[in-house]
Amino acid sequence: MADVLLVTDADWIAEQCEAALSGDHRLHRVRQGADTLEAIELVEPHLVLLDLQVGNMGGMAACLAVRQEEDMGRLEPRPVIMLLDRDADEFLARRSEADAWLVKPINPMALARLVASTLADATAPA
Repeated sequence: MADVLLVTDADWIAEQCEAALSGDHRLHRVRQGADTLEAIELVEPHLVLLDLQVGNMGGMAACLAVRQEEDMGRLEPRPVIMLLDRDADEFLARRSEADAWLVKPINPMALARLVASTLADATAPA
C-alpha cells in the first residue's frame, strides 16, 4: 500500500481524493504548502498530490521547493501530481517540474488511474 501526501486546504478536494484513493493508498494530509517539506520528511510518501491553490505557499512554490531539496540530495526523489484549477494552468505545472497533473473538479477514476500510472512509472527500472 503506497503512502500519498495530499497538500490542500480545501476539504472538498481532500474528500474527493480520499474517495478515489482509499483502499489502495494511505492518504496523509497537510493544509499548507509551507508544511510540504516537513511532511515529506515525516511521512516519506511514495507520491505527493499538490493543490495549486493551497494557502500560504502556492502549489507551484511548494513543488519547486520539493524539487530543489531533491536536487540538493536532501530528499529522495518522488513523483508530484499537481491538482490544477483550469487547463491553462498546465504551464505552471510544467514550470514547477510536476510529473503529472489533473484539472479540478476531480474525476475519481481519472485520479486513481493517474496515481497508479505515475507510481508505476516512478518504480519502473530505468
